[in-house]
Amino acid sequence: MARRYGSGYGSGRGRRTSAGRPDVPGYSPEYYSQPSAAELKAKAAKSAQRAADNREALDPVIVQGRKIAVTWWGAAWCRNLESYADYDNRIGRGRSYVRAGSVIDLSIERGRIVAQVQGTRVRPYYVVVTIDVVSEGRYRSILEQCGRRIENLEALVNGDFPQEMGELFANQETGLFPCPSEIHFDCSCPDWASMCKHVAAVLYAIGNRLDREPLLFFELRGIDTGDLIQKSVDEKLDGMLDNASVRTARVIDEASIDELFGVL
Repeated sequence: MARRYGSGYGSGRGRRTSAGRPDVPGYSPEYYSQPSAAELKAKAAKSAQRAADNREALDPVIVQGRKIAVTWWGAAWCRNLESYADYDNRIGRGRSYVRAGSVIDLSIERGRIVAQVQGTRVRPYYVVVTIDVVSEGRYRSILEQCGRRIENLEALVNGDFPQEMGELFANQETGLFPCPSEIHFDCSCPDWASMCKHVAAVLYAIGNRLDREPLLFFELRGIDTGDLIQKSVDEKLDGMLDNASVRTARVIDEASIDELFGVL
């Protein structure tokens, strides 16, 4: 299996010629030709049917409409990937693949994404993306910064939080979205590029999946959403206790109550 990590180079059993073709035994231009969207869809459908016949459960990524991701979570994930110069010239090659339904299976768990991506061959390729979980220090710093900004779990899921909260998540140095050095990938395809189109398709597919299940983002980064909510609850409770003895203008004194109800 070819290994490609972050923005580095693949281990590559072959090398690329001056014409851009890989110098690999058995190479032929037809083998490496780019399939059309229709061809990818047809091959993906056949692979999905084979899986169904074998009673293998798949969780495909389906893009509806022109945008791969439409929610704050999904769109922010994709924007973050596209913002890095390391990925600028390579991430785009996965767009057509994910739009064509080539990511026929995608599973996200703590620090790890496993996927099957349909390519030119009959059988889909296997892609594994690992993402470093946030460090303990960074975790605690983010909890402190979140503070009272998260009202409840529903608001968190809906992306209904202040703009500065969005900046907290998306900041390239201190936020929760991963940088290239925190992303590592591996694909079973014979393409020795540092990031093949199948890996790129999976990275985009993650954004699409976050549209459906935003909390997977926190699981992927090793963040317990319960910690975020508990921090908010604790700070709100502390604030209520601090203000419990503070008399406000909204409190009616005893004399006013007696006069109000005619008690002499």
